[in-house]
Amino acid sequence: MKRFFSRLSALALAVLLTVPVLAPALAAEEQTHSATILFTHDLHSHFLPQPTENGGESGGYARLKTALDREREKYPGALTVDGGDFSIGSLIQVLYTDYAAELRTMGAMGYDAVTLGNHEFDHTGKGFAQMLLSAAQSGDPLPALVQANYRPAQENPDRAFILDAMEAYGLSEGIVLQRGGVTYGIFGLMGVDSDDCAPTSGFVLEDMAQAAKRCVADLRAQGAEFIICLSHSGTENGKGEDYELAKAVEGIDLIVSGHTHTTLAEPIVVNDTYIVSAGPYCRNLGSITLEWTGGGEKALAEYRLIPIDETLPGDPDAAGLVEDWKSLVSSTYLDRYGLTYDQVLTHTDFPLATPASGVQEGNALGELAADAFLWAAENLAAERTDGPTVTVTADGVLRASLFPGDITASQAFDVLSMGVGSDGASGFPLVEVYLTGKELKAAAEVDASVTPVMPAAQLYAAGIEYSFNPHRMFFNRVTEALLYQEDRWTEPAPVLGGGAGDSGYGYTVTHIERNYSEIQDGQLYRVVSGMYSAQMLGTVKEKSMGLLSLEPKMADGSPVTDFEACILRDASGKEIKEWYALAAYLQSFGQEGLPGRYAQPDGRKVVSTSWNPVELVKNPNWITLLALAAILAILLLAAWIIRRIVRRRKKAA
Repeated sequence: MKRFFSRLSALALAVLLTVPVLAPALAAEEQTHSATILFTHDLHSHFLPQPTENGGESGGYARLKTALDREREKYPGALTVDGGDFSIGSLIQVLYTDYAAELRTMGAMGYDAVTLGNHEFDHTGKGFAQMLLSAAQSGDPLPALVQANYRPAQENPDRAFILDAMEAYGLSEGIVLQRGGVTYGIFGLMGVDSDDCAPTSGFVLEDMAQAAKRCVADLRAQGAEFIICLSHSGTENGKGEDYELAKAVEGIDLIVSGHTHTTLAEPIVVNDTYIVSAGPYCRNLGSITLEWTGGGEKALAEYRLIPIDETLPGDPDAAGLVEDWKSLVSSTYLDRYGLTYDQVLTHTDFPLATPASGVQEGNALGELAADAFLWAAENLAAERTDGPTVTVTADGVLRASLFPGDITASQAFDVLSMGVGSDGASGFPLVEVYLTGKELKAAAEVDASVTPVMPAAQLYAAGIEYSFNPHRMFFNRVTEALLYQEDRWTEPAPVLGGGAGDSGYGYTVTHIERNYSEIQDGQLYRVVSGMYSAQMLGTVKEKSMGLLSLEPKMADGSPVTDFEACILRDASGKEIKEWYALAAYLQSFGQEGLPGRYAQPDGRKVVSTSWNPVELVKNPNWITLLALAAILAILLLAAWIIRRIVRRRKKAA
């Protein structure tokens, strides 16, 4: 018994001596860490609130700043990050290269880190570099820029200038920072589709997973406890590039996923990596709080999408900064058009919404834009061209809706806000090219056949009407295409600003009557479109694997080798921008407002969904004939096989 108590005492002493050693380790295992991340992406220069269908408002940086301040008060250690495409989408974007309004405003709102999206390169790689220098030289607070897999190509003639600008700003693959007792590692990535959407960047893309693995290892080596990837790659229907990234790379705690404009009501969780998206255009501020222990997996403590709407008051300082940017836009950009930022052009009693994604049908906003291009070609261009003109715009370039009420100059810009011209100023210019009649029909076929797999390619036109059935054979869906011209009874009315900036007269449409004509396959027809849409026409042969061919031509029939030579200009030699064609056309309606014919599509694109066999096979081209021949051959083969089987059975019987 004495020996038993002696051993028990020794064991107790050993336990007591071990406790001081184990206690810190046990405490570390059980200690709970917490990380709160506030996030946005795809802001697209939405400095100001936008009207919504229900009569409310959405977005605006003054309201966003209020929401950020409230969240930071609740979570003092919160980080604020953005997933790219912070530029291009409203009139203030015209300050991008010379003033870097976006990054300077994000700095004023307290963003910690931001990555790049494809639209940051709409002004080419050189324009991106000029923006970085403008930001760096401003002396204002700026967010860290992180980008790990996108660098200027060796053959880029501006490579040295771009690299110098990136160094001047301090752009890096990733950063380490401490906040609220947590050491964070943050890096940025560009996705494959994003790179495809930046054809003028002059940059080359490194494999996302390869770059991510390098960044995770480097940041962990620097002591990062929580790794955040700001990715401009996106998810769609729960999958996509960022989903594949999370599957391929271990050690990423959070992916803020931009580019696809996805709104995730709940995070996607892959291999203990949380993927989050708050939606585009400053509609929401995302907030996620994750908790973990030293030896355990993460747990979601809270996830919210905070609406940025009219229920939030605007922060006065942020509102004042936005007003300063507006004034600068008017004095440096709009004055050349005789317009001001909030100048009312006309009004509408009905909404004109951007097209519904993936739905093949006419769209009143698209038709309005196409009509505006046609009007501009007739009334603003320095030279008129005899003969029919067809104008085209695409779903992908229509960036904002118009809602009932006054339509201002800035709202007209927002509808067609993409791109930059050869003059270096924001906005794609209109260009004039020529297509044969056969190619015009092929363009209608692109709309009918390609849209289901590429919704942004859906076309809206003026000067041509066509019908198609999406149930027909691929690339043989158009059943009829006709040119039309409109007889207009008109009255002259001043346009182009209504003041000292006037340089001509437009017309108020009071009556329209259409006259139709057949399309002649071998004849050349004038086509006016935005620069981007016109360039995309030239890629149809490649995209359709040679089944369709569209080759934009000059008036003499020679192939277009330089689209800048096709730019439409006014009498003073200025580029006619897409957005300005729309603004001037809207202004031509004056106080009478937008005509009621734009309340709905007017039938220039007719989509039939009939399964009538006659409609499905009438007017077949070689693709349909080949398919029918293949089907017939299969049926004959099946009949022959069945007949052989029947004969054998009869013989066997």
